[in-house]
Amino acid sequence: METKRSNSMARFLYQSLKSYCLWVLITVTPYTVEAQSPPSGLERQIRTLDSLLFDVAFNTCDLAPLDDLISEDFEFYHDQGGITASKADFIKSIKENICNINYRPIRRLVDGTFRVFPMTRNGELYGAIQESEHRFFAKEEGKPEYFTSIAKLNHLWIREDGKWKLHRVLSYDHSTTNKP
Repeated sequence: METKRSNSMARFLYQSLKSYCLWVLITVTPYTVEAQSPPSGLERQIRTLDSLLFDVAFNTCDLAPLDDLISEDFEFYHDQGGITASKADFIKSIKENICNINYRPIRRLVDGTFRVFPMTRNGELYGAIQESEHRFFAKEEGKPEYFTSIAKLNHLWIREDGKWKLHRVLSYDHSTTNKP
């Protein structure tokens, strides 16, 4: 009798566990698949442009990519620094305010904040809006790298003659609080 009850209990537990696993699989899988889905071709393209702009030009002061990345019709709006209304002024500002200071500014994207929104006209892709957050750090000789600020950004990328060009930048919500 005891064995029969043990077998019944084991079957009940097995069925309960199987049902629970099925429920978890059905309810959690859509979110897991979405979170792990590969970036679109457009997102990869804009990430590459973002990397050229920041990982190369900003972080290392190799300004060569800027001439190809920045549109002649460029405007930059910064919540603390004001408006930079031309490509030439923007490149000059980076040379003077980023590349010629006593420490190396480093910019890093905040994981999970990079988003790209396509812009179409009559079904044709003509632009993209990039939205993300980034953290800034300082690297001084003989000191460990340290956090300086966090901010949000929006970039408007437009296709010009088959190439992506950065037309508008909004840089805002700067804070010196290192948010997780």
